[in-house]
Amino acid sequence: MNRFTDKVAIVTGAAQGIGKACALRFAAEGARVIVADRAENEARATAEQILTDGGEATVSIIDLETSVGARQLVEDALKTFGQIDVSVHNVGGTIWAKPFWDYADDEIEKEIRRSLWPTLWCCRAVIPHMRERAKGAIVNVGSIATRGIYRVPYSAAKGGIEAITTCLAMELADDNIRVNCVAPGGVDVGERAIPRNPIPPTEADRLGMAAVFEQTLRDTPMKRFSTPEEQAAAIAFLASDDASYITGQTLFAGGGAIG
Repeated sequence: MNRFTDKVAIVTGAAQGIGKACALRFAAEGARVIVADRAENEARATAEQILTDGGEATVSIIDLETSVGARQLVEDALKTFGQIDVSVHNVGGTIWAKPFWDYADDEIEKEIRRSLWPTLWCCRAVIPHMRERAKGAIVNVGSIATRGIYRVPYSAAKGGIEAITTCLAMELADDNIRVNCVAPGGVDVGERAIPRNPIPPTEADRLGMAAVFEQTLRDTPMKRFSTPEEQAAAIAFLASDDASYITGQTLFAGGGAIG
């Protein structure tokens, strides 16, 4: 398949995990890819893999927790490729797992900053260009954690992403811009290049995350975690013209689980 020939795709959080799988998938299907992340070595490795496989990619080392970073990413993409057809907003991830009442104030703020702001800022940054061209596809990455335990701040952020998706789809329908969301279940991403929490986990942290894993598997009919590639397949579908009449939707890629 070459569903993205002559198209340019931004993928955020593309240094590892779901984002890396998306970058490779889009490139394999013909897209020119902007690999966006703040993990420089790993982002460059993703781009190098694309180039080795015969694709085309560039790297944007950027902090997407700020509006300045999101605007810079869009400027980088336009300077390099002149257009943006697809924008996948994948940055985020649980930092702590514990009962809500055990979170410190700054921990709650960090969870929201990590898992809500990058998508909100990136949507706002890319929309003017897509509106000017009267076309485009945005895919946000949510989570089935909206129906789960011990991650209330993260879950709130991901619930916000679903709301952003629905509302923007309604606002942008007349501009021929589709906005959808993929909500992954548990994903086996292996060892992370940059830990979400640089502080070694406490025993309480370990117990909380173990409880999250147990609940996720218990509530997943397929009784396994997905691969990043399975999530990338769902994201690529919603970004492609195969989904040309789909907007404002959240696709639960959770092995039967829903958020």
